Amino acid sequence: QVQLVESGGGLVQPGGSLKLSCATSGSMFSFYTMAWYRQAPGKQRELVASITSGRRTQYGDPVKGRFTISRDNGRKTLYLQMNSLKPEDTAVYYCNAAFGETSYWGQGTRVTVSS
Repeated sequence: QVQLVESGGGLVQPGGSLKLSCATSGSMFSFYTMAWYRQAPGKQRELVASITSGRRTQYGDPVKGRFTISRDNGRKTLYLQMNSLKPEDTAVYYCNAAFGETSYWGQGTRVTVSS
C-alpha cells in the first residue's frame, strides 16, 4: 500500500503562486506515473498534469503555460508549481500514483484563489 500526502495548499491572491508537494511512501515511486488532479465545488475531478517515469509531461488545457509538474525520485516526492493563479483554479488538488492497474490517491490539499 502506498501513502500519498499532499501539502502546500492555501489562500493566495489572483496572479500569485503556490507550490504543492506530494510525499509518498514505498520503494516504487520512480516507476509510477504521477499526476495532479483537482476538483472544484460542484464539478467533476479533472486532470491538471501528469509525469511519467520517463519524465514525459502532459497538462490540462486550463493550466498550460502556468503550471509545471516535476518529480524528485530520490525524495519520492511530486511537485506542482502553480503561477499566475486565477480564481477558477480554486479547488481541492489531489495527488495520484499509477502503475498498471493500480492507482493510489492522496487526501487532497485545498487551494483558494481570491482577493
